[in-house]
Amino acid sequence: MDDRHTDAETRQWQLQWAIGLYTGASPLALAPHTTPDAPVLTAAAVTDLAAFGVADPFLLVVDGRFYLFFEVLNRATDRGEIAYATSADGLTWQYGASVLREPFHLSYPMVFTHGDDFYMIPETRQAAAVRLYRAAHFPGGWQFVGELLRGPFADSTVIWHAARWWLFAARGLDELRLFHSQELTHGWTEHPASPLWPGNRRYSRPAGRILVVDGRLLRFAQDGWPTYGSRVHAFAIDALTPTTYAEQLCPESPILTATGAGWNALAMHHLDALQVAPGTWLAVVDGASIGLA
Repeated sequence: MDDRHTDAETRQWQLQWAIGLYTGASPLALAPHTTPDAPVLTAAAVTDLAAFGVADPFLLVVDGRFYLFFEVLNRATDRGEIAYATSADGLTWQYGASVLREPFHLSYPMVFTHGDDFYMIPETRQAAAVRLYRAAHFPGGWQFVGELLRGPFADSTVIWHAARWWLFAARGLDELRLFHSQELTHGWTEHPASPLWPGNRRYSRPAGRILVVDGRLLRFAQDGWPTYGSRVHAFAIDALTPTTYAEQLCPESPILTATGAGWNALAMHHLDALQVAPGTWLAVVDGASIGLA
């Protein structure tokens, strides 16, 4: 979440983001967990800094406990930093703390495990690099490991598939780049099919973790037309090898859209989901309404 406050110094009003909880039989069939629909985390929950909004939620379950990592927009710096919250059941959340702050904007904390380690690739486009962090003492203690790529990439999303790492990242407003490597920390090569969806800002920018559902890979994209973060689309990846790539728009798309009222009236642009029981998925999503800057 970084396009929504680019002109914060000159605007009185801007989008104010919050995090909600959706459930459903699959990540392609989600609905608000509560009626009426209400966020589970807002800026008001943040206790260690003056926050304007929270967004870009990612889930992990560690030793039976749920962890949620997300961007917090700091009012004092007008920069995002990464914070976390915890839950015993995935439904009721308790704010933890801000755990990663840099002298540049951070958002989209793509958290994942590899071996015994916890890793994060937050968006660091203002640093002109894709940067990898590792937790020295989870859920905090995030330490910089190194740069995976150089360039103004946004919302980098990784997945380990077919004995190889794959990394999807947005460059500009309408270009999705794809890279792969056998090692996480180095050796990244751009895919011959990259850029994907060139010139298309509706399907190109990542909108959350790539999921494996019923044996197929699902990629999520935030729709940037006609306005930033208006909805989320889902794509089924049909081919992913070092030489081939193919995907198709799922017929359920869009799977999230701005509702026109309430906390997510004007935008919804991200989700992360996990299966908590047979036929039951829990998803964290974000949404925005107008707030006074």
